[in-house]
Amino acid sequence: MTTETSLGLWGIPLGILAGTLRGSAPFLFVSLGECLTEKSGKINLGLEGTLLMGAMSAYGVSFLTQNTVGEFWAPWLGVLAAGVSGMLLGVIYGWLAQQHRVNDVATGIAMIILGSGLAFFLGKPFIQPQAPQLFTFRWGSWSDIPAVQAALKVSPLFLLGVAIAPLLQWVFRSTRWGLYIRAVGDSPQSARAMGISVFKVRMFSIVVGSFLAGIGGACLSLYYPGVWTERISSGQGLMAVALVIFARWNPVQCLWASLLFGGTQAIGPAFQSVGIDSYYYLFNAAPYILTLLIMVITCSPKRTLVGAPGALGTDE
Repeated sequence: MTTETSLGLWGIPLGILAGTLRGSAPFLFVSLGECLTEKSGKINLGLEGTLLMGAMSAYGVSFLTQNTVGEFWAPWLGVLAAGVSGMLLGVIYGWLAQQHRVNDVATGIAMIILGSGLAFFLGKPFIQPQAPQLFTFRWGSWSDIPAVQAALKVSPLFLLGVAIAPLLQWVFRSTRWGLYIRAVGDSPQSARAMGISVFKVRMFSIVVGSFLAGIGGACLSLYYPGVWTERISSGQGLMAVALVIFARWNPVQCLWASLLFGGTQAIGPAFQSVGIDSYYYLFNAAPYILTLLIMVITCSPKRTLVGAPGALGTDE
């Protein structure tokens, strides 16, 4: 059987499937991190900068350690570095955002500038070199068709994100820390009356959420597209805010919403792969159009934001 098999129009759904499995991982980690942060009553718009810093840190550490620990372990050290870099930015944001009369949105914008600026400055030496990439599970090895084999390469980080989503939902619903996070997010005054430290709970939520967002950056630089450039995030950190609203602050629904966003991101390349170039740029804009539609629909004064934490967007 020849390996050069023409798929024709079947290449479109196959390309969308491949793009969904590849492109949804960063959305998933950033949205889970933002979901955790917003559950505590804070909006971290700075996760775009965290995503970029995570992508740069992962790529740089993977490149610098490949001769020391080997090409298999170097990317995993990069993933850890990405999470740690996210945590450091989370500590800064968590402290600033909880100061008296400090606005969450303004602080988030400042963190975008800080995170992206640090990533661009420190990442200059890593734009050209090739860093070792994460291994993938080759679920398409049963097929002789290269396109099928490529489509069914799955990152372990994607599977990790899929596992974290229901785990995080269980934490919210069935653990004491989940109760603390929901209490602080819904009514800080009541939480203080119960003896809960609002500052500590929010700091914990923001730092862990930023850790997850940093790993989302590692998905970009060490898996797909697997390079480090200054435009690698394409606004995915900001899209995650709309994604969390769309998912109604539910971690499992964040998983489904991430798959949806990843799929829309893959529409343009899927059509181009079979030679359909008409309206290519319109298809590439699909994730941004979806984000805009979600924001317009959910921000309607006639629509109740079901599941929104009570303190979200307030000065409490």
